[in-house]
Amino acid sequence: MDDLSPELKDKLTKVCLCKGISRATLKKAISHGADTLEKLQQATGAGSGSCQGRRCTPKLLELLE
Repeated sequence: MDDLSPELKDKLTKVCLCKGISRATLKKAISHGADTLEKLQQATGAGSGSCQGRRCTPKLLELLE
């Protein structure tokens, strides 16, 4: 994956595995005003899967930094 563009990597990288939400989708939501964890989760559905955010919440917080 090292030879792929950053944009393509973002599209292919699933941050929320339960819901299949890509890093590109999350970054787009952030750029449209989802500037807190709660807003990001509400805008994308991330963290509402079977694990209830246990796997993706740290990654979501990292993207928000």
